Amino acid sequence: MPEPWGLPEVVAQVWPDTVVQRCIIHLLDNTFRYASKRDWGEVARDIKPVYTAPSEQAALDAFAEFSDKWEKRYPAIVRLWSDAWAEMVPFLPFGTETRTVVCTTNAIESINARLRRAANARGHLPNETAA
Repeated sequence: MPEPWGLPEVVAQVWPDTVVQRCIIHLLDNTFRYASKRDWGEVARDIKPVYTAPSEQAALDAFAEFSDKWEKRYPAIVRLWSDAWAEMVPFLPFGTETRTVVCTTNAIESINARLRRAANARGHLPNETAA
């Protein structure tokens, strides 16, 4: 059976030195999918020190505290963050201004959506270069 390929694997295949950063906003959205709505505020407050930590070690310590508190109630959330850890921490060494830009793909997605909308509004483009 072939091995599943996701974005990190495909990017590493083409550009071996590339670091793939997981979108923190999407990670948080997925976190809240596993939590009861009444716990959202507390979960958000408890997970924030993980992705705002000044270093990977501080993030690990904060995640250990988060896990101790929430793993019994929401094991899927702890597993989600554990599985995404390697792609979540690359931006931690950067300053807060840089983190604001690289912690989410929403700006990139917004540009792509606008380009798609513009292309669709103008009709079919004859080829990829024209787009």
